[in-house]
Amino acid sequence: MLQGHNVIGFEVTAKGKESFQSFSTLQGTYLPEHFHIATDEEIEAAIAKSVASFAIFSKTTFVQRAAFLEAIAEEILNIGDFLLERANLETALPLPRLTGERDRTMNQLKLFATLLREGSWADAVIDTALPERKPLPRSDLRRMLQPVGPVAVFAASNFPFAFSTAGGDTASALAAGCTVIVKAHSSHAGTNELMAHAIRKAAERTGMPDGVFSSLNGEGAILGQKLAMERSIKAIGFTGSYRAGMALYTTVTQKRKEPIPLYAEMSSINPVVLLPETLALKTADTATALAGSITLGVGQFCTNPGLLFVIRSKASEAFTELLIAALSNTAAAIMLNQHICKAYYTDRSRVMNSKGVKTLLTSEDEGKVYKVSAALLSVSAQDFIQDPSLQDEVFGPCSLIVVCEDRKELEAALQTLHGQLTGSVFGNTDELKRYSSVIDILQQKAGRVIFNNVPTGVEVCHAMVHGGPFPATTDARTSSVGTEAIRRFVRPVCYQDCPEELLPMYLQNENTAGIMRKINGHYTRDAI
Repeated sequence: MLQGHNVIGFEVTAKGKESFQSFSTLQGTYLPEHFHIATDEEIEAAIAKSVASFAIFSKTTFVQRAAFLEAIAEEILNIGDFLLERANLETALPLPRLTGERDRTMNQLKLFATLLREGSWADAVIDTALPERKPLPRSDLRRMLQPVGPVAVFAASNFPFAFSTAGGDTASALAAGCTVIVKAHSSHAGTNELMAHAIRKAAERTGMPDGVFSSLNGEGAILGQKLAMERSIKAIGFTGSYRAGMALYTTVTQKRKEPIPLYAEMSSINPVVLLPETLALKTADTATALAGSITLGVGQFCTNPGLLFVIRSKASEAFTELLIAALSNTAAAIMLNQHICKAYYTDRSRVMNSKGVKTLLTSEDEGKVYKVSAALLSVSAQDFIQDPSLQDEVFGPCSLIVVCEDRKELEAALQTLHGQLTGSVFGNTDELKRYSSVIDILQQKAGRVIFNNVPTGVEVCHAMVHGGPFPATTDARTSSVGTEAIRRFVRPVCYQDCPEELLPMYLQNENTAGIMRKINGHYTRDAI
């Protein structure tokens, strides 16, 4: 039974009179539950608990944190089908997709638990004292990564599990030793409440401090801005629109007395380059693969292929016709929420009416029933280069083919690209060698360069980079997926001539945790 309350540590509260309801595009109506908007008093209580519990949680062992994360995964599974059914009502995402996403969410929690137990992520480095060194002795110096402090996480709309309440931002922040306050996404507030209670139960089960996790309800930008301005918050994880991300970025970098890092994933159109020889040999297969990628999840993926680059040829023309046919065979589908649906039609219309853009495939507006169909547009490379607005994201199943006359024009068009999460290139080995300059450009523009595959689908693992140059993210040095995500919420701390008993256990001589450390320039698990 959903209560519509805020989760503040181990308490649930509903002190405010203002509330909102989640709208179901699947049913075309508001769902009955009312979710209470967090009051200033509740926000302050969550922050106070987060600060107090950080002093305790930041000193927990890696093994203790691992057990906490594993318990969260267990509690998520314990919710059962009700979690999937509620998410289906709130997002219109099909049950098989949600089942897979739930598994992904549990698995990434377990992955961070594995990372913690192994321990080398903490980058423990020890340079022992050299008192006899000439001309000057060297102090004993020991360094490791330490949590930055309480973290605010903004839940995403398109992944109600994996990028939301218990998603990658929360998992990586908790793994780092940071306490977390989640701003629930108003589109799937019921799903958030279920996940928040799972985290609360796991925290109680494993002896975590009251306040290690809180979840607050809010609508619009008010709650988010309050969290961003709170001096006790030391970092923010955000996945959402460019407009909202930049509003937060302005707050944390310009309005706060103490600027903090904002790790915002905001906008990416994920260019795909189709090299001519491979396109000629695999025309139909390429069209089928890209049609599936464009329409996957009604195009509501941050890695949706929004730009397709081709060099004009008979093969590119045949590819275009096959892609039109494949997209035409995909039925209209319901989008996540009202706002995303409305934005799709608005943004699609903007691109369709831009100079030089030709409409190859479109459909009538079905916004009244929150449905959209795929759209395919084309433009010359010269018009693309001259109009930066053609790189503005259309969130949904819409792609723009950029037709280049030759390799030189292809490279010129790619050079104008904004930062991206991904850049893909289809080509055989010899062709890729000849077009190595194209790969070099994509490497400069994207966080992940993909060969002979579509960009949709992000593996949660150690090597994954889900980030990229601005405006894909606000910090291209980081990833929001995979174990590398933990580095967003830590900072290096060096201890000079610190008494042994005051050192973190991972820097003490005995190395009781058995983690890999770098001692005097050499990696070892040995004690000193």
